[in-house]
Amino acid sequence: MMGLKIGKGMALLLFVMMMFSFSTVHKFYVSVTNVVYSEKDEALQITTRIFIDDLEQVLEERYGIDPELATEKESKIADEYIKKYFRTKFAIELDGENANYTFLGKQYDNDVVICYLEIPKVNLEDLKTISIQNEILTDLFEEQQNIVHVKWKGNKKSFVLIRENNKGMLNF
Repeated sequence: MMGLKIGKGMALLLFVMMMFSFSTVHKFYVSVTNVVYSEKDEALQITTRIFIDDLEQVLEERYGIDPELATEKESKIADEYIKKYFRTKFAIELDGENANYTFLGKQYDNDVVICYLEIPKVNLEDLKTISIQNEILTDLFEEQQNIVHVKWKGNKKSFVLIRENNKGMLNF
């Protein structure tokens, strides 16, 4: 009797495992960008977190390079192409004027690449509007969502940008 119960339990476990092996997992396409005003540095400091495999895929399709990010064989030109891609897909306007940002670099955290950008010499007291356009990966993945968090002087505003609605604006 005990052997029959164990046998049924094993059969049930095997059935469940087989069912999961035939199902497909839907991938979630998302990036998260944090824009923080640093009073000490009088700068907007920006971090963007993107899945490594998604960024690799867009660099391959758009520029024809195999970046091999986060590996020992990482392409020496990967950073240049990441910068180039950001310049075409990520923009910030301060009071209606395009703001030039500096690509400071990147680092890896498990399956995510974190890109660091900065806009120096921002006087928050005089700032009336900030507009952020984020089209990162929306040209490759229709389901891509780019979440943006903006923090300044204890305030926080967040919005989700998608292919059809890729720009968010804040009034101060």
